[in-house]
Amino acid sequence: MTKVLLTGMSGTGKSTALSALGELGHRVVDTDTDEWSHWVTDDDGEPDWVWREQAITDLLTGHGEGSLFVAGCKTNQVGFYPLFDHVVLLSAPAEVLLARIAARTDNPYGKDPAERAAILANLELVEPLLRESATLEIDTRAPVAEVARRLVALT
Repeated sequence: MTKVLLTGMSGTGKSTALSALGELGHRVVDTDTDEWSHWVTDDDGEPDWVWREQAITDLLTGHGEGSLFVAGCKTNQVGFYPLFDHVVLLSAPAEVLLARIAARTDNPYGKDPAERAAILANLELVEPLLRESATLEIDTRAPVAEVARRLVALT
């Protein structure tokens, strides 16, 4: 009944890792959908894509069998850390992230120069905070099968 959060910046391979874990038969949830997340206005008046608290709470408290891997990087995720057995930071150097984002066809985020600049700013400001609270960090320059193997080893 292990619950693992996969977090990290755009382009680190959260969706790719989820896909590999799903193919191995694990339950996986990508929270970058309207079912799990929604837009709010933060204290500075800026839009923020955060987890739907009741939906995530229900997901984590209702999970009772097998392993659950949840992927996301939201400003309100820290409040859910006690409900996870592991918080795994997926990371890669900036040039790797930007190359992956430029090449992906299933997600338009990061194609715009302003979005790419935001990704780099988040890499500098947010990733160190994620690193401090992570129970494990995995460099996703490793082959996907190796990343999946290390994640499965947590269960």
